[in-house]
Amino acid sequence: MHYVRDRTFDEDRSQVRTRHAPQIMATLRNLAMSLLRLAGAPNIAAALRACGRRVRTTLRFLGV
Repeated sequence: MHYVRDRTFDEDRSQVRTRHAPQIMATLRNLAMSLLRLAGAPNIAAALRACGRRVRTTLRFLGV
């Protein structure tokens, strides 16, 4: 999971460093990956790009 977070979200270069923000961001990234995997996305990076381009795709992945 760390590899996907680092490569897809570029987590190692994140500038979020104060208080609880790093843990919260890691949790949100894990949640996004889990939702995409549960929706059957074979490639997390491609699914994130598709969700960024189309709202309907995002809603379909979320099951709405």
